[in-house]
Order: sequence, then structure tokens, then C-alpha cells
Amino acid sequence: MTAGEDGFAGRIEPFRNELLAYCYRMLGSAHDAEDLVQDTYLRAWRARERYDDTRSSLRTWLYRIATNVCLTALEARGRRPLPSGLVAASDPLGPLVRGENPWLQPLPDALVTAVDPAAAAIDRSSLRLAFAAALQHLSARQRGALILRDVLGFSAFEAAGILGTSTVSVNSSLQRARARLKETGVGQERLGEPSAAEQRAWVDRYMTAFERADVEGLKRLLTEDVLMEMPPMLNWFTGRGGYGLFMEWVFEAAGTDWRLEPLTANGGQPGFAAYQRAGDGYRLHTLQVFTVTAEGISRNSVFQDPEVFAAFGLPTELEDLSNAKTSPDRGAMSSDPGAGM
Repeated sequence: MTAGEDGFAGRIEPFRNELLAYCYRMLGSAHDAEDLVQDTYLRAWRARERYDDTRSSLRTWLYRIATNVCLTALEARGRRPLPSGLVAASDPLGPLVRGENPWLQPLPDALVTAVDPAAAAIDRSSLRLAFAAALQHLSARQRGALILRDVLGFSAFEAAGILGTSTVSVNSSLQRARARLKETGVGQERLGEPSAAEQRAWVDRYMTAFERADVEGLKRLLTEDVLMEMPPMLNWFTGRGGYGLFMEWVFEAAGTDWRLEPLTANGGQPGFAAYQRAGDGYRLHTLQVFTVTAEGISRNSVFQDPEVFAAFGLPTELEDLSNAKTSPDRGAMSSDPGAGM
């Protein structure tokens, strides 16, 4: 590698994490986002001699490449919803039904923590699961226009250059995207968000109640209209009462011997990995991400996807640490590995 090549690599490397966040917003998959950022950097490297800094900034040029990569990928991929954005709500005690379509995935915070959280490129609220799910209701170009303009702060002229279209087209796409997002109500969910420490405290209390199989304790931590969904299952439901009924069934069906490990995702949303008793140890079963408001936990998104587990770097097995436990009981999920939560 020549000195010039090494210098170019050093100039583009600082943008990697914000480009990953951008590709995640566009695709809804951490795995796909990492692949597309790699493709973006490969294309940028091959085109480095054609980059003209008198026509655009390096950041804008990289976003143009990343956008082309994302738009091409979206032509071959369907949207990635969550169950609540795809089918009608179900009975909490109804049979679990598996869906075969690709689902929205959570984003490990570790993939974007190197970026200055104060930077517009990593607006924490724009990484939230609810916002990422709402983006899935938009066309590919509407997503691009909304993210570039409202999240990343590019001008209409800059966004048009990145998307390879006119400013009139960008403004039209942006108007339609904003109207569609307003219909989803995602903005309201972002308004009542407490501090990161308060959110973690809510979920820590939830974990304690879960470990004790304390359904009434769990219900006291939930908002009245709490929503639970558990891809790849199509089932989802709302309401504190239904949530309690479901958890009663879980504990009755699967017992109480579990290990829960805290984690964060999507710009600081608290959650945990749940490990189910398996022989002499525990086996990874689900990853759960919570939305927390000032009134309590308003959403629990439960994931059971090996690709998601790999993205978070979760070990598949944990040893039995029963001698170090302060409480002998553990919260339960279904013993059926396909039963979601």
C-alpha cells in the first residue's frame, strides 16, 4: 500500500460506524448493514482516484455510494417488519404461529458506540426499534429521503445528489414519508422517553420480577397498553392483562430456571439475553429489547434468531453458576425453542 492509499484509507475510516447506522436504518438488519458497509468501502477504494473534493465532501460522496448499495440491495429484499406492523393482534393464549418472512432485527450498541453520540449522524432516537420498524412502511427512496433530510441533516440539494434525483423528487418523497410516519404514531413513543439510567432501572426491576416468576410484579412495571411481539412468531398482543395471562402460561409451562444477562440495543434501549436451563448449564433462547416510557415498559420485542444472537456476540451456552446465585428462581420462557418468549 502506498502512502497515498494509506492516507485515503485513514480519511474514510472515521465514517464507518455512521454509515453502518445509515445502512441499518435503510435495511433493518445489522447483518445486512455490516455487509453493505463493507461493499461501500470496497467501491470507494476502487473509485478513490475519481473522487473530486471540489464537487462534494468526502462524507457526502461516501453516502452516495452507500445509498446506491442500499437501494440495489432493497430491490432484491422484501421489507423487514415486526409482527405488529404486519398482521392483526392475536389472543395472548392462542396458538403460536411462525412467519416465514424476514423480520426487523435489533442493532447491537457495540457496533455504533465509537461514534460521537452528540453527532447528528447517530441520532439515538432514530435507531430505536419503533422508528426502524416504521421506516419499513416506506418505499426505499422515501426511506432514503427521510433519513438523509430529517435524521442526517443533509440539504434537499445534497440529498438529491446522493439519491441521484431532483430536489423536487426528494421533497415529494420526504413529504409522503413524513405523512406515513405520522400515521404510525412513532413520534409519540419517542416523546416520553426517560433517561438511560431510568430505563435500565425499569428493566432491572422487570428482570428481578421475572426471576421470581412474579407475574403481578411484572404487570406493575407495564403500561396499560403494553405491546409484546416475538418474531419469528406472528403473534402479538397488547394490554397489561393479556401480558399477565401470557406470562402465567409461560411460567406454568416452562418452570423458573433461567439465566438473564443485561444488554443494550438500538441506541441505548435496555434488554437482556435469556438463557434456558439445559442439562448442567443454560442455552441461549431469546434476546429481549424493551421500550420504556415515564409510565413504565410499553413494549417488549422478543427475538429468537441465530443471526441476531451472532450480531450481539452472545455465547450459545452458559455454565451453571447456581452456587453464586442470590435467588434460586429464574424467569421462564417456553421450553419450545420455537415458542418465542
